[in-house]
Amino acid sequence: MSSLHIEAAPGQIADTVLLPGDPLRARFLAHELLEEVVQVNGRRNMLGYTGRYRDQPVTVMGGGMGIPSTAIYVTELARHYGVRRILRVGTCGGVGEVSLGEVLLAQSASTDARFNRLQFGGHDLAACADFSLLRAAVDAAAARGLPARVAAAFSTDCFYDGDPQLLAHLRRHRICGIEMEAAGLYGLGMREGFAALAILTVSDHLERDEHMPAEQREQGLRTMGELALAAALPMP
Repeated sequence: MSSLHIEAAPGQIADTVLLPGDPLRARFLAHELLEEVVQVNGRRNMLGYTGRYRDQPVTVMGGGMGIPSTAIYVTELARHYGVRRILRVGTCGGVGEVSLGEVLLAQSASTDARFNRLQFGGHDLAACADFSLLRAAVDAAAARGLPARVAAAFSTDCFYDGDPQLLAHLRRHRICGIEMEAAGLYGLGMREGFAALAILTVSDHLERDEHMPAEQREQGLRTMGELALAAALPMP
């Protein structure tokens, strides 16, 4: 039986899911990195595909923009389909000393959203990545000669406007990547019992007015996808 927002039948979603925000990025990653690809979701045009990587099943599916959209799909993936690992692969804005195109492995994610507080008695939740996935991603990056940085991220509800002092707060607390989903993903991973990790490429530097060209963004997406698969499904 399918869930409310995902039409896949039981058994069509793998234990490991790569979750870009954009469903077209999901389609790109699935066909670039997986074999025997089959579309398993098209409901609300949130495309999802299942294929094989090193003969192991993997699903790649869009999650939308922001914590509310991501939370809907992640909750249903965990509760209805029993997914055990969800890795967000996406872009972020850079703050401070990071460079354009740099890959960040988000160890933690702070937020201005109330999503985690609503489910944690009004308290502040330390929303963290799964350590095993994080360590595997660090090792996989080192093996590839990829200079990935373990970093703190910030998930904001406001793509436009918002707190005018936010960048100063982030810089002061050495948070170098700002995006819109990781804190919700990590909170859900802790509550629902699945392993979560966000792998992010710095596509725009918010203090230097630097922006990654489209071709470099596509290559960065593939690099993140390969790293995520190596972390989640290491070779024996």
